[in-house]
Amino acid sequence: MAQVIETVDVDVPVTTAYNQWTQFESFPRFLSFVKSITQVDDVNTHWKVNIGGVEREFDARITEQLPDERVAWNSTGGDDNHAGVVTFHKLSPSTTRVTVQLDWTPTGVAEKVGAAVGVDDHAIKNDLKNFKEFIESTGHETGAWRGEVQN
Repeated sequence: MAQVIETVDVDVPVTTAYNQWTQFESFPRFLSFVKSITQVDDVNTHWKVNIGGVEREFDARITEQLPDERVAWNSTGGDDNHAGVVTFHKLSPSTTRVTVQLDWTPTGVAEKVGAAVGVDDHAIKNDLKNFKEFIESTGHETGAWRGEVQN
């Protein structure tokens, strides 16, 4: 199993960063590998991604969601086997640390080699930089879901 942990500090309040992260359908605006996400219901999403030139689809289920603290998920079907968590840490009233941890099982030679040489780490780091630029340039979230999920 491969793992990536990356962090970025964003110059917005924790509530703003968290609220934006709950807007899954906006992810293609800052996550380079995401082509689309459909929010099926409060805890289920359907993803279409392009990883290394390969189109994939999978479903994911939110397993834990605590406003202004964390969002965790597991894939539930499709081409990918992964789990992850995003945590939000208030550094100051106007600065938030966003940390992403992603665990997955690489398939095929290209994914295994990419994971071994850190291609995935670089991609996640770049996408967090894109999130930072997106949320800081707008200064506010595009929506919010403040419900809790605890399994």
